[in-house]
Amino acid sequence: MIETRLLRQFIAVAEELHFHKAAERLHMAQPPLSQAISRLEDKLGLRLFTRSRREVVLTPAGQAFVQTAYRTLKELEQGVAYARQVAQGVAGVLTVTAVSIAYYEPLLITLRQFRQAFPLVQLVIKEMPSSCQAKALLAAEADIAFMRKLPFSAAALESRLLLDEAIVMALPLDHPKAQSGPVELRDFADEDFVFTPQALGSGYHGQLVGLCEAAGFSPRVVQEAAQLHTLIGLVSCGFGVALVPQSIAASTLRDKVAFRPIRPLTGPANPTIGLYMNWHANNPSPLIQRFIAMFDSNLEP
Repeated sequence: MIETRLLRQFIAVAEELHFHKAAERLHMAQPPLSQAISRLEDKLGLRLFTRSRREVVLTPAGQAFVQTAYRTLKELEQGVAYARQVAQGVAGVLTVTAVSIAYYEPLLITLRQFRQAFPLVQLVIKEMPSSCQAKALLAAEADIAFMRKLPFSAAALESRLLLDEAIVMALPLDHPKAQSGPVELRDFADEDFVFTPQALGSGYHGQLVGLCEAAGFSPRVVQEAAQLHTLIGLVSCGFGVALVPQSIAASTLRDKVAFRPIRPLTGPANPTIGLYMNWHANNPSPLIQRFIAMFDSNLEP
């Protein structure tokens, strides 16, 4: 390993082509400088200078190595500057995951503002199911996650409820109840349902199944879709009906799918579902708190 001090000493001699002048420039005596250059040559196994009483000349190898020395020191300086910016929370990488980026306006606003405010931060955005997001947080593969209910207990994860939105019934436009007002969930006991797979979000899946059971039936699931927009597409094609968050209804296929509110159920079960912001409590990245603070400023009072 070559010390940066040796590289700086070599560059000084290469630029001055005079050991005495280079020593003065480095504020050191000439003999230690000559010894330092000799050590560098020994480490490299080649001659960097041709010395005589009259002159000091770079060898062809020395001319090649001086470019390496310049580049190495420049990259090191840039690396140190970047590391300081990361420590200050103005540079680095921030990975944000969500069940769906498009359906939550405060998140979209924050992503745009954060990108503008911190241009040195590489903002990585991924859409994935809640169970995958939770695992990504625990594996340090994600920094902030916007998901439904945590699919498993994880004491290391901080979690904040952002909203508790209504669950609505998605119906094909030719369904008898497509043009009605609020619907009774029990009226769909004999219908075919389209669900997201349990493995991709057991908390979300379990809550929807629990609603049906509270209404007196177990849903007959005939088709599954990993993405909600695919699920809505299947509803539009007549594969079945589906229970979806109201935010989905606000920005999708209204010309092909009808979304009807569900009347409240008796008992503890209610047709609502939460959206949570989660992050790892031990993640040291200062970018997380910067993002959360900006996100909070965009929430409605």
